[in-house]
Amino acid sequence: MTTLTDIMTSELTTVDRGATLKEVALLMREQDIGNVLIMDGDALVGIITDRDIVIRAVAYGHDLGSEASDYATGNVFSMDASTDVAAAASEMAGRQLRRLPVTRDGRVVGIVSLADLATRARTGVDEQALQGISQPTT
Repeated sequence: MTTLTDIMTSELTTVDRGATLKEVALLMREQDIGNVLIMDGDALVGIITDRDIVIRAVAYGHDLGSEASDYATGNVFSMDASTDVAAAASEMAGRQLRRLPVTRDGRVVGIVSLADLATRARTGVDEQALQGISQPTT
């Protein structure tokens, strides 16, 4: 059985909940990434993407000195590292998630993206489930 541990990215980019939009955007540029996890100590409090910054803040002319957590998605759904990849793919499709934080003993230890599922998890993943993640809900 292939688990999330087998395909996750364990090098996480995180910021403190008080980080600004500008700080997050600079991290994204420096590390060539599209998302950053927002933490309060060891607790995951949000995830912000490059799209969130553009659509929720820049498009409305908001100050880039604003706290990134105000524009992040909160109540982030995560799954345990021991979860079967096929089950995670199905859950991601059902919830329309492109990124899934991975936890172990309640702490974030990695992240799985739609791309990780498509390229690293060749066995046991329903291709239609992957396609469903990017489809609008009706």
